[in-house]
Amino acid sequence: MIIPSKVFLTKGVGHHKEKLTSFELALRDAGIGPFNLVKVSSIVPPFCKLIGREEGLQLLYPGQILFCVISRNETNEPFRLMASSVGIAIPKDVSKFGYLSEHHSFGEEENVAGDYAEDLAASMLATTLGITDFTVDESYDEEHQEWRLKEEIVLTENITQIAFGESNLWTTVIACAVFITE
Repeated sequence: MIIPSKVFLTKGVGHHKEKLTSFELALRDAGIGPFNLVKVSSIVPPFCKLIGREEGLQLLYPGQILFCVISRNETNEPFRLMASSVGIAIPKDVSKFGYLSEHHSFGEEENVAGDYAEDLAASMLATTLGITDFTVDESYDEEHQEWRLKEEIVLTENITQIAFGESNLWTTVIACAVFITE
């Protein structure tokens, strides 16, 4: 059984004449270029601790297989704005599982894409908690920057990378939640 105990968020951007190399450069920019990535779906296991990027990278070894939730977007159109975002929602009761969401878009600024990814993760978590009347506008406490779901308070976060396409190059943006198993 493989159950991650930690997760960290990271992001990157790459530009290159080759599409694949642009992606590789985005992975390097995110600090996860020297690892083998396995894309997984959207569950944050119970008791999985959200840690900082630098702390997470210190725990890894080149060539290691990493399970991750990744959002990827790319273009070869000059000046086209694009975004990749991962949102995370973790319930106050850490014995319950949380959610990750991926969002990628064109034409959205960083805060718009990031807020959408957070809203999506919180919404998915709300449904697992049996909350059917969840609405983004009514459930978010702007003053405390937290979600109120019944008796649960859900803290959310996002990582978002935006970039404009460059002339004669592929541009790739990634946002990623990387799981660490020990």
